[in-house]
Amino acid sequence: MEQNEDFMIFSGTANLPLAEKVAAYLGKSLNKIDIKHFPDGETFCQVQEGVRGRDVFVIQSGSPEPNQAYMELFVIMDALKRGSAKRITAVIPYYGYARQDRKDQPRVPITARLIANLVECAGADRVLTMDLHANQIQGFFDVPLDHLKAEPVILKYIRDQQFNKPIVVAPDTGGAKTAYGYSRKLGAGLAIVAKQRTGDSTVDAFSVVGDVNGCDVIMIDDMTATGGTLSAAAAMCRAQGAKSVHAFVSHFPLTAKGEERLMNETQLDELVVTDSIPLRKGFDVSKLPFKLTQLSVAPLIGEAVKRIHNDESVNDLFH
Repeated sequence: MEQNEDFMIFSGTANLPLAEKVAAYLGKSLNKIDIKHFPDGETFCQVQEGVRGRDVFVIQSGSPEPNQAYMELFVIMDALKRGSAKRITAVIPYYGYARQDRKDQPRVPITARLIANLVECAGADRVLTMDLHANQIQGFFDVPLDHLKAEPVILKYIRDQQFNKPIVVAPDTGGAKTAYGYSRKLGAGLAIVAKQRTGDSTVDAFSVVGDVNGCDVIMIDDMTATGGTLSAAAAMCRAQGAKSVHAFVSHFPLTAKGEERLMNETQLDELVVTDSIPLRKGFDVSKLPFKLTQLSVAPLIGEAVKRIHNDESVNDLFH
């Protein structure tokens, strides 16, 4: 692809490898920016190239360390706005705080909405994100939002595996609609695991609706942090006679508890994740008792960036 000087791409430090891949897909290098964190924790940045009148994209995932990641995004966009950028698009591959999307207890915040307000206030004219935890988060924004899905990348990988007797499984009822979409595209059956969460990181799965006996289970979820849902659902599928269990998640903000669970408790054969979030620092993939595969969404994001800049349809990517 020919280099297009009409737009610029900057990145925070949350997921620099992904940003570099996106830039490479577009035939560009990341534009220069200096980001520092002072000893007292304050964040500073200086954009080192002129942005006046330019179409600018800022790539920053909301994990790891979401508070620092978002603060970097805010100060970068503020610097770009004060540098007279024509349009600023916040590219947030993983929207941190997405699970706090409703008031389900007394006196709790709706932090996903707060983040949306802050992103807009900091200077975003447009937002590009991927696989939101809840679709209603799109309504929290008053600027245009393009919602990508990792589905094309994941579907290609699944089809390449040529599973003998595949069945798509939703690890909880909340993921049933997404799992149904995958099952139709793959021409496979559908099953749903009913679960009850017993704590912040513990889940009791108690039934499987559908027949997984002798099947290669394709489990679909938007994210896993503690591995609780996937582990409980995998165990239930195994107990019902599943031949193999392959889990596919868009985002992988792994916690220490999740790492321990994946190392010692899960009955997965394979876990497939995207690079929307870098793998947890110090996470030794070689010690896992199953196969971990990381797929890149850089071409997907890169194509969306190109289409946004050229005022073309982003939705056509999924047809």
